[in-house]
Amino acid sequence: MLMAFCGLTAVLCGAKLSEGLFFGSFLSMSSTAVVSKFLVEKCTINSIYGQVTIGTLILQDCAVGLLFALLPVLGGNSGLLHAIMSVARLVLMMSIFLVFSYTLSMSFLPRFLKLMVQLSAQTNELYQLSTVAFCLLLAWGSDKLGVSLELGSFVAGVMISTTDFAQYTLQQVESIRNLFAALFLASIGMLIHVQFLWNHADILLASVILVVIVKTIIVTGVVKVFAYSFRTSFSVGLSLAQIGEFAFVLLSRASSLHLVEGRMYLLLLGTTAFSLITTPLMFKTIPAVLHFGNLMHWFPSESI
Repeated sequence: MLMAFCGLTAVLCGAKLSEGLFFGSFLSMSSTAVVSKFLVEKCTINSIYGQVTIGTLILQDCAVGLLFALLPVLGGNSGLLHAIMSVARLVLMMSIFLVFSYTLSMSFLPRFLKLMVQLSAQTNELYQLSTVAFCLLLAWGSDKLGVSLELGSFVAGVMISTTDFAQYTLQQVESIRNLFAALFLASIGMLIHVQFLWNHADILLASVILVVIVKTIIVTGVVKVFAYSFRTSFSVGLSLAQIGEFAFVLLSRASSLHLVEGRMYLLLLGTTAFSLITTPLMFKTIPAVLHFGNLMHWFPSESI
């Protein structure tokens, strides 16, 4: 929907349709890493809105590979036939990867984790290393197949969650998870061009506010169409009201294809980074906003 909205807006404003479609795909990405972390911390991942949010994030991650296949077409560097072939190949690789992962989770993985637990009777380091190595190996494999790296990581986590060692594994890797989260946020900071953003702070602030408002409204509307309560829909909208980390990769690729250049590239980088920074604040404001909505009788006080 964002792609269609941005494409139409670009045409009406006299810009190229390809640029509008790219901006729509760019803005549609939300952060799986950040959002899922806060859902777990707030113990809302098993709620209705938590499950809808996670499901939406999974679909976005699956679509990343398709967007990469379409970028050369938007940049005018390849034809429609080439794009169709790229998408077909990606769907085939994704199917192979998912079938392989399912087979692995049903046969090899439970035995492997059980063996690691037995070998780690006195120390937990071996189990931690083996679990992380398994996830990284699966992520590497998905990347080599041309499937989303993040999708491979997510599938690895789902595979572990289907075993009897899911809770034990989560406890063992919690410290490593926090370390990776810190490194992720640090890497975002390294991308920022401070001087440029300081000189254009007003535009940056307006862009971030616009992204949060527009994404909240659109996501809320889409979720509401599927017969969820307004309370649930609004919670999902607020949770996804940021631009995800994969937008950095899309932006880099688009820059090499000359879809975005110069100041626009730097502005989109800053908007993405600061929208991610606002995510903790958004999660903290969700209960207050919902409570205010109840007082104003915007929606009933059912569970989300």
